[in-house]
Amino acid sequence: MPDIVEDMRLYIVDAFTSEAFAGNSAGVVLLDSPGDAGWMQSVAAELKHAETAFVEVGGEGPKSLRWFTPETEVDLCGHATLATTHVLGGEQTFATRSGELRCRAEDSWVSMDFPSDPPRESDDDLSSILPGLRFDYVGRSLQNLFAVVDDAAVVRSLAPDLAALRAHWTGRLMVTAPGDVEGIDFVTRFFAPGVGIDEDPVTGSAHCVLAPYWAARLGRDELVGEQASARGGIVRMSLEGDRVLLSGQAVTVASGELHV
Repeated sequence: MPDIVEDMRLYIVDAFTSEAFAGNSAGVVLLDSPGDAGWMQSVAAELKHAETAFVEVGGEGPKSLRWFTPETEVDLCGHATLATTHVLGGEQTFATRSGELRCRAEDSWVSMDFPSDPPRESDDDLSSILPGLRFDYVGRSLQNLFAVVDDAAVVRSLAPDLAALRAHWTGRLMVTAPGDVEGIDFVTRFFAPGVGIDEDPVTGSAHCVLAPYWAARLGRDELVGEQASARGGIVRMSLEGDRVLLSGQAVTVASGELHV
């Protein structure tokens, strides 16, 4: 058994939504001291959310924050960070594998200061993953494939070959197009079988890639994106130099204690 305090607080939070059972669901576990990575991975696999966040709430200074999918630890997760800030409230600074992240919960919204990750054009052949599609742009961010099409309806109806995607580079792909609804600048879907998530309902970290691309294309730094998954979600963005301020709402749907 890991050397941690038993009966830890556990929350289930729907992020990037103002309604329960929409947006992206995350587990949030509050730790009084560091947890063992293998134990955290087991908890994330048990909970089966796209990501589960583990945050150390004891001690002074920035709070250690780590994120795990059911299969692996990841370097950055937006929706689970939003969920964690929603649970803790107020202003928070987290120490993470992606550096310090400053977040704030205020007036039912959570804002997160994340590093920008602009895509770079690439020659990746996506024809086996999304056969028959014409792409306006194909690129890579630090860990994700990035593709642009010209029609939001195409994004909404995507059915990629997940086995082919899993075998290609990191097995993570976002596909985006101009918005087709008033007030929405662009729509996106995100597939990540490479880390055990066939489709992520709403992906905060993906908007660190989307924001600089669409800001340059649309000529403005304030944007609103829709992630067009079955659950769906809305992400507000403000591009500030090499940082992206992401904002979204959240709803706590369950809370309790983790006994092991």
